[in-house]
Amino acid sequence: MSEINRGSAFELSIGAARALHLAAQDMLAPRRTRAAKADVLAAIRRMGMLQIDTISVVARSPYLVLWSRLGDYQPAWLDELLAEGALFEYWAHEACFLPIEDYGLYRHRMLDPEALGWKYSANWMRERAAEAAALLERVRRQGPVRAADFARSDGKAGGWWGWKPEKRTLEALFTAGQLMIARRHNFQRIYDLAERVHPAWHDSHMPPIEAVRRRFVLHTVRALGLARAAWIPDYHRSRRPHPDPDALVEQGLLLRGRVAGWDGPVYIHPDHATLAGQAMAGALAPRLTTLLSPFDPIVWDRRRALELFGFDYRLECYTPAAQRRYGYFTLPILRRGALVGRVDAKAHRKEGLFELRSIHLEPGVRTSARLVADVVGALRRCAQWHDCPRISLVRAEPQAFGTALRAALAPPPGEVARP
Repeated sequence: MSEINRGSAFELSIGAARALHLAAQDMLAPRRTRAAKADVLAAIRRMGMLQIDTISVVARSPYLVLWSRLGDYQPAWLDELLAEGALFEYWAHEACFLPIEDYGLYRHRMLDPEALGWKYSANWMRERAAEAAALLERVRRQGPVRAADFARSDGKAGGWWGWKPEKRTLEALFTAGQLMIARRHNFQRIYDLAERVHPAWHDSHMPPIEAVRRRFVLHTVRALGLARAAWIPDYHRSRRPHPDPDALVEQGLLLRGRVAGWDGPVYIHPDHATLAGQAMAGALAPRLTTLLSPFDPIVWDRRRALELFGFDYRLECYTPAAQRRYGYFTLPILRRGALVGRVDAKAHRKEGLFELRSIHLEPGVRTSARLVADVVGALRRCAQWHDCPRISLVRAEPQAFGTALRAALAPPPGEVARP
């Protein structure tokens, strides 16, 4: 076996490790060309998945994750790719858009939905077997349905945990793979029979579970650029037994390296061997400054974000308001290979206003003219993508950063800000 297969060739600094990770995620440098629809699919394939979340204080998360990588693009392209069958929805890291060619990797989960915990209630489906069969028959005869097509009949109020019975059954049938999401309308799921949404699939195509587990490891390491063993299961939320990444190194399927200051090895996909060499030589220079969704792969694993970037991140939208430190829906600020702060923003689209409720720099990040210019550029690009030409700043810390930020965001002399 060659030295590179033993992994002894890769000795990375923490900065090089970050650069390799960002390069794998296509977050190393700003795009030079305007995004096209094919770039949306390519970005999802590169990440392996695109997590779905419905909070829309700014853009809904999947659209924002794509914007961070693609810049200005048409959000409708994501919806079109789903409707065209290039993507499907299922439980990966959480609910995700996934490349249709990976359907077989998730089919095992569909056939054992009880293993997915709260996402599937076997008791509900046993108790509602007749209703579930009738709902499936309705879809078969009348075509796709939305949860909104069913009037609430149980006398309960709506809400996140107050789904009507038909919605619970639709979701259970989706988790069990009997229904798929044919498309979305105003972000509402439209359910149809799996055989109509993905007619090319047959369970005879399903790979063995051992091959699926191995491919999840390989896909994760490739998506992350490099990975510690403890990071790997979280990406696809895979269950034990987990393949031994060292065994995959011995098989030539992974490479092994080290990061200065870390105990234990890191693993690198052979597809990224050249990138890893460039990172080790200092030839990968992160230049992108942008805002991240809380559900971006770069930060969704809180432990990995802390170990790789020194960024202690917690999404506080589920925290009581009085206990929040940074805000309801804070967006991490990625600047030239470091996570330097977080901003709690809200897009008031009707008013054309992008409100910065609070923005915080991380401890130890020094305010400089270049940093302020980079951050303001990212804020302006995000605001413009939301059709919000005005930006207002409510609070910023530290004080010197807030003062510089307000000055940079102010309209030029002689120009009056639009009301």
